[in-house]
Amino acid sequence: MITVSALPKDPASVTPIEAADLLSQLAEAIAYHNERYHGQDAPEISDQDFDKLMAFNLALEEAFPHLVKIASAPSQKVGTSPNAAFGKVTHEVPMLSLANAFNDQDVYDFIERIKRFLSLDEAEEIILTAEPKIDGLSLALRYEKGVLVSAATRGDGTVGEDVTANILVTDNVPKKLIGDAPDLLEVRGEVYMDKADFLALNEAQGAKGAKIFANPRNAAAGSLRQKDARITKSRPLKFFAYSAGVYKGIAWHKHSDFLDDLRAFGFSVNEMTQSCANAKELIAHYKMIGEARATLPYDIDGVVYKVDRHDYQTRLGQVSRAPRWAIAHKFPAEKATTIVEAIDIQVGRTGALTPVARLAPVNVGGVIVSNATLHNEDEIKRKDIRIGDTVILQRAGDVIPQIVEVITAQRPDTASAFDFPHLCPICHSPAIRPDGEAVRRCSASLSCPAQFVEQMKHFVSRNAFDIEGLGAKQIEQFFALGWLNAPADVFALTKRFDDIAGLDRMGEKSARNLITAIEERRDIALERVIFGLGIRQVGQATAKLLAQHYESLPALMAAAHDAIDPDSPAYESLITIDQIGAAMADDIIAFFKDVANAKAVSDLLAEIRPITPEKPSADSPVTGKIIVFTGTLATQSRSEAKAVAERLGAKVSGSVSAKTDYVIAGADAGSKAKKAEALGVTILTEDEWQALITA
Repeated sequence: MITVSALPKDPASVTPIEAADLLSQLAEAIAYHNERYHGQDAPEISDQDFDKLMAFNLALEEAFPHLVKIASAPSQKVGTSPNAAFGKVTHEVPMLSLANAFNDQDVYDFIERIKRFLSLDEAEEIILTAEPKIDGLSLALRYEKGVLVSAATRGDGTVGEDVTANILVTDNVPKKLIGDAPDLLEVRGEVYMDKADFLALNEAQGAKGAKIFANPRNAAAGSLRQKDARITKSRPLKFFAYSAGVYKGIAWHKHSDFLDDLRAFGFSVNEMTQSCANAKELIAHYKMIGEARATLPYDIDGVVYKVDRHDYQTRLGQVSRAPRWAIAHKFPAEKATTIVEAIDIQVGRTGALTPVARLAPVNVGGVIVSNATLHNEDEIKRKDIRIGDTVILQRAGDVIPQIVEVITAQRPDTASAFDFPHLCPICHSPAIRPDGEAVRRCSASLSCPAQFVEQMKHFVSRNAFDIEGLGAKQIEQFFALGWLNAPADVFALTKRFDDIAGLDRMGEKSARNLITAIEERRDIALERVIFGLGIRQVGQATAKLLAQHYESLPALMAAAHDAIDPDSPAYESLITIDQIGAAMADDIIAFFKDVANAKAVSDLLAEIRPITPEKPSADSPVTGKIIVFTGTLATQSRSEAKAVAERLGAKVSGSVSAKTDYVIAGADAGSKAKKAEALGVTILTEDEWQALITA
């Protein structure tokens, strides 16, 4: 799995061929770390490293837009899928993530981007609010006629977990709003736990031999996501309100006014929130909060800046997974020193051999750390990490940190260099490192037990088949027993009731629940099936695009077979699917071309009934249309025009093809307009475009 240390120093130095592979690796790594952080509350890398992966990914997406696979692009995703143990709540307004600023210049650039997007004069001031970024769990509270009716976690940004029963027993969330309540109001904020309450909870947990939480965020997340609301009630959870979702019967002109009303309604709003008129004031407030950070009763990991005017927020809209009108200015990582006691190799789903340092346990910012990934063999050589070395670790938030550097002055004579294996430590097949790649991979594919087991974990994961009761430990156990050798074998488990019930810590009830959960997944959304196959580069959103385009797995398999010829209509059809380029198409073709994979899919289809996705409803004149903007627009910036088109359901492309529906030509349209004319594509003026979308 790709790591920060394996990234090229400059995105501008990357070739298109390298970019395609990097985007694929980044999509896989970011999806994995999102699941570890949001889905399991058990991150493996620092917030800082995750942000660097995201930043590099975004730079590549901007430099190579034709290689972006919208469905799997990390820039399109927020969080992870909700836990099946809870009911699901669909957010009427998506709960987005935030872009990040890492230094003062990023803050200045953020404001300049806003001014360009809104076509404002450079000298014009924009009022923003600056508020501490609480390190907790995002929550949406829905009030109808002033009464709390539901509470949901962020989940994947579109669908969250229903935690209403647990929130109703907490003390810090208003169950009824004070004063004149609007007809509908969704309040969003962060559930957290004070540092003092966290320490007291861990002391009580330790006294009764129960789970010890790594940090306040994990404690808050674990306490809120309890199946037994009585446990949640016993935990000292708190809530800071900071934004709105859907609302009716009320309106605000400014975010600061909204925060004032939240206080009046009975919510806790962070007292350190302040309005600022420019980047200089924002940065000064950031530094003040940073200096006070250690003395605050709660954990924070940065400061959030938001455009104050709501009409500006509406015009700015969002880009991929984040609003254009807000950004998180993150704090630098914390550090500590320890000793590398050993280095082990782990084999991942794609065969990647990842070295892991086993460390003398050390407290890093309140978290006891005993291991850290070393990413790849180049990272070990670059930092000259040896067994026995004293090293500096860093972390940001509640994560297992990375090794920053070796303190060579403290290197003992007994320190030994690590020889990176050229054979898979599990199946002993050759581990090959392709030219230009940083990762060495086992060549045995799914015949390698480690790769197969990891693939099966992916197959049953939340975003794929989502089978409750069939987790990582069960997959490992059933594989060891010889019950799992292919994806279809998951459904053959339904014939092993007695065997499963006879296992330690199972019993008849657990066996029956597992078999019921498996049976319930025989009817499953097609996009989940495609994602569960583990095709390289194919993430959730790409799987959804493929499902919508081909409508069945046999149709996708047949198209992939026909597309083996790059000059075939099938290949052309595949690469013209929105944001699916040649590199991804080649991986899809290669997957289904493999005889073992094709048989595994056919066997799986004999066990399941994939559900064809519904066609999107035509709710605007341009829904589903492919639009290209070219030239200079008079009434708005091109970025704003694209954002409007996407909100109306159109697909905005950067290039003209025979599949383009409309080209909107501004002044100095140039070559794109000429190509559209040659292809017979409809060309609209800016006024004609406005007339079309407002008809």
